Amino acid sequence: MSVNLIFKIAAVGILVSVLGQVLKHSGREEQAFLTSLAGLMLVLFWILPYIFELFDSMKRLFTL
Repeated sequence: MSVNLIFKIAAVGILVSVLGQVLKHSGREEQAFLTSLAGLMLVLFWILPYIFELFDSMKRLFTL
């Protein structure tokens, strides 16, 4: 895992947080929810290969 991924996740978190607050204060709670959901899905797609790699290494560790 690289440090770039951590910085990208932090940037998405900050951006989603700011957008969510702006949308909530303007009375658009549904769009704020969809923005946070989209940010969550984006980050999950980024870390999904690392999760698969973790489970694969755990499987190899316990099958020896």
